[in-house]
Amino acid sequence: MKDRLLGLGVGGSAFVALCCVTPLLPWLLAGVGLSGLIGYVYTDAVLFPVLAGFLLLTGFALWRRRTPK
Repeated sequence: MKDRLLGLGVGGSAFVALCCVTPLLPWLLAGVGLSGLIGYVYTDAVLFPVLAGFLLLTGFALWRRRTPK
């Protein structure tokens, strides 16, 4: 369970950071057929809080791994 939580946190953080740094999100939305949403949604307003959440999840998983039971 601990390793799954850490993997989810690290993987999600890496994916969202990649979307923030590169224009990956418009490409993904275009691939799914939802590229019309880019004009209506300011993507940074969504990506930065999601990135913060995944980083907190990663920190929590690392804290749980380090703390003895």
